[in-house]
Amino acid sequence: MLAFSALFYYMRTNTGNRYVDFLEGAWKLSKDGLLKIDRIVGNNVILTSHAITNKEYVLFGKGLGFTSKGNQCIHIHDPQIERRYRLDEEQPSSQFQALIENIDPQVIHISEQIIDKVKERLGTPVQPKVYFALPNHIQFVIYRLKNEMDIINPFLAETRLSFPQEYEIATEAVDMINEHFQLKIPEDEIGFLTLHIHTCTETVTVGQLVKVRGLLNQIVDYIEDKMELNLPRTSTDYVRLVTHLRGALERIIEGQHILNPFTSEIKALHSNVYEIAVELAEIIKEELKVNVSEDEIGYMAIHLYRLFQIGLFTR
Repeated sequence: MLAFSALFYYMRTNTGNRYVDFLEGAWKLSKDGLLKIDRIVGNNVILTSHAITNKEYVLFGKGLGFTSKGNQCIHIHDPQIERRYRLDEEQPSSQFQALIENIDPQVIHISEQIIDKVKERLGTPVQPKVYFALPNHIQFVIYRLKNEMDIINPFLAETRLSFPQEYEIATEAVDMINEHFQLKIPEDEIGFLTLHIHTCTETVTVGQLVKVRGLLNQIVDYIEDKMELNLPRTSTDYVRLVTHLRGALERIIEGQHILNPFTSEIKALHSNVYEIAVELAEIIKEELKVNVSEDEIGYMAIHLYRLFQIGLFTR
């Protein structure tokens, strides 16, 4: 900085202001693009603040934390940065600081390895929120096991059927955690970890996913009670039904709308299953506090009709 100031003085006294204006602009542009490295959270994550505005960012990139060791600043357009997450927009800085202060660095390390595995296997970028949610979840799992607290997952079977690829990754992740921390994590936890892995690439949160999972069970129970029937949970068609219902619930939560050209036809020709679909829509409305469109009701009726036709319901 002293050398730069001396150069300014020399240029002012010997060359006029034209070159000085250029240098001042270049210096400001450079400073505008600098982020001060406040903390290296892990091998792939660093906490930074803007050199001028003091706005705080979490930066993500493979090996970014490792290569940033010993550095005071990083340019905002550094090619190693894969994602940038502004704390005051997405999450208060105090919450993030509290999170990283209270989590074992080894938990952060194993979480990064799991996230790398997710990105490699699913072939898609992950949401920044997973860098906060996953270590927090793993830390709590370790706490519960060390304090001999039970982990019970009522949605394990449905989760395994609904997200087979994520479940496989979660199983491998549990093996990694077990080996690293000398634990024996139960299978029920694999189901919960599966939900975290699924939401890595989705905008739906784990909390919303758990709520959807519970609502799906409520819907299936209602169908069985209404028709005095039993729907086999291991059948491929059950998985198809639940997969459709889950997609419908996620669309409803996110305010998305799809068109159904068969709604009028199924409403007229198969009024019995359509009426059940209408009743399911009322359950969804009561739980999620949103209206369900006729198009979504029509799709639910189609799937119900298909199940009834092929006789998968058995008394």
